[in-house]
Amino acid sequence: MKKSTKVILAATALFLVAFTLFGVERWTTSRASSPEEMLRLLVQDMPAETTGIVYVDMAQMRQSPFLQKMNSWTQKPQSDADYAQFVAETGFNFERDLDRVAMAGTQRGSQSVWFALADGSFDEKKIKAYMAKSGTVQKRSGYDIYTVVTPAHNVQTADSSMPPSPPAASKVTTTPQPPSKISLAFLRDGRLAVTNDADLSLYLDHKEPAGDAAPWQTRFTRLAGCPVFVVIRQDASTVKALAEKAPGGLQSPQLSSLMSQLTWLTLALRPEHDSLRIVTEGESPNATAAKQLSDMLNGLLLLARAGLGDPKLTQQMNPTTRTAFVGLLNSAEVSNVDREDLKAVRVVLEITPDFLNLANTSKAAAPASSATPQPSGEKPPR
Repeated sequence: MKKSTKVILAATALFLVAFTLFGVERWTTSRASSPEEMLRLLVQDMPAETTGIVYVDMAQMRQSPFLQKMNSWTQKPQSDADYAQFVAETGFNFERDLDRVAMAGTQRGSQSVWFALADGSFDEKKIKAYMAKSGTVQKRSGYDIYTVVTPAHNVQTADSSMPPSPPAASKVTTTPQPPSKISLAFLRDGRLAVTNDADLSLYLDHKEPAGDAAPWQTRFTRLAGCPVFVVIRQDASTVKALAEKAPGGLQSPQLSSLMSQLTWLTLALRPEHDSLRIVTEGESPNATAAKQLSDMLNGLLLLARAGLGDPKLTQQMNPTTRTAFVGLLNSAEVSNVDREDLKAVRVVLEITPDFLNLANTSKAAAPASSATPQPSGEKPPR
């Protein structure tokens, strides 16, 4: 064989090896940062008593034309001074730099405990310096775990069981919140683990998925592709909490009884080009309860549609508002889905541009409605 031929063959072989290694590295990296892999790790690390999981793909949401339009009309809250300082020192802004987050939560007595995995563009050096300055650092389970203590504060909540009333008559409860700890650790470049639990290292020691991982994974697979979804495994405490948070007009013993027989609840948001599709499902091993729940929801839907069609209400209601609600109710669908030993009740809604227009109109009219009324009998100042 000629020397030039050997050189060409050797160069070709080296190119193929390099190309293969590059392809394997890219394939491994893409899989390592996939939503499926993140959720699998979350289930592997989360506590057995987890009752709910929330997944948000910020990168996918930022690409949605519908959400971009909605965001342009949404009034941004005033930046908190502590958060502004955090952004200044770490260079991390969640609206811009957070790609996706998966969070598992549970209730331990009066405390809500959560554990989360987050992917994004993190300046690890700056964030570690900020955390070390603000708190403590420990080496555990092979990771540097940074912990800061959040100060005690008060949380004000309105009583949702009361009917709508003027602000002055609303019942507001102030609940003191004790100091809490936030711990984080960088698992690799672009991924960190965070919790408010006492010991983050307990979440990082798990090597095998939890014994009940399969039911969670089944629902993750079903919801794959949705940038936002929630999965709740119901027990007595979650049913009670959901019932207490229901608006006064929707609190019904019969509805609560049927809802208590749902063992799983899921909620998914899927932005379309000019709408937002919302799909929620409740699963129950009791086929009769599932059928009764779907019949009840269909009945409420028919009543709502009939109410909007009432001639007297049509005359009194703002045409733009009525159009938005008619579109929402016309898009609503309630159906039953059979899944082997579980029966599901599915509710589908579609948020259209009419609702965005309604929200924008309401925001523009707010300043006029907030003007201080003049006392009767007095002339306004000139």
